[in-house]
Amino acid sequence: MELLKLRLADDHHSELPLGVGVHAVGPLDGRDGQFGLIDDTQAARVRFCVDRRGVWLTVAEGGRGVHVNGREIRRMAMLRVGDAVYVDGVEMRVVGPEPPELPGAALQEAASDAIGDPRMVLRGVGGQYHGRSFTLEHPRLVGRSPEADIRIDDPTFADRHARLDLVGDSIVLRDLGSAEGTLVNGEPMRDALLRPGDQVVFDAHHRFVVEAPMRGKGARDQAQERQANAAVAEEAAQATQPASPWRLPWLLLAAVAIAGLLALLLLFGSG
Repeated sequence: MELLKLRLADDHHSELPLGVGVHAVGPLDGRDGQFGLIDDTQAARVRFCVDRRGVWLTVAEGGRGVHVNGREIRRMAMLRVGDAVYVDGVEMRVVGPEPPELPGAALQEAASDAIGDPRMVLRGVGGQYHGRSFTLEHPRLVGRSPEADIRIDDPTFADRHARLDLVGDSIVLRDLGSAEGTLVNGEPMRDALLRPGDQVVFDAHHRFVVEAPMRGKGARDQAQERQANAAVAEEAAQATQPASPWRLPWLLLAAVAIAGLLALLLLFGSG
């Protein structure tokens, strides 16, 4: 699994490595309002559990004020690259080891007149277009303009913000003169070569994920992978839950009760 990083959106834009294992994140001693990796897991506000299958966020028991992409999380959430995590108002973004790839000159200048694969889609996972998908078999315009395919009705958003082109098997994001560009996997980009699984964010909270047919995997393989991911998620959740102090006494009481019943059966049975 590639080495991921947790980028804290403070004045220094510090980054914390997220290698395989459990990473406790909480307030730093003597630094008001700042968070980082800490050794005291009991004081952690959140934990990032990383293994070869992905990243899971677990919230400390009774914790509040933790959000992922604007959605409050009470216990656990699976994360993808580009997700924004807010802990007590402090923003953290999960980013990859390297920024997204820039399109080469040939792709940047290539036209996409031909009809592409309609199974290549941009699926909304947050904001106004949550749950809606846009096929990419032809160019898609993003902007405030009425003719935009993905229209962001915000006075500060550009009329023509960006365009998505499907050139062969490649999805090219082209900036059309926006003020701040677009977030791709948590990184501010103007032009980028998008791949399946990439997360694209327009105007801070309109989130999309690039999806494409999975090559080399059938429906059964995909189902097995989903089941395995769910099992790993449940294991991670159980690992972070404190053991119940009542479990052992109840087992002892049950054993004593069973022994008493057996003694009574032997006593009255022999009579």
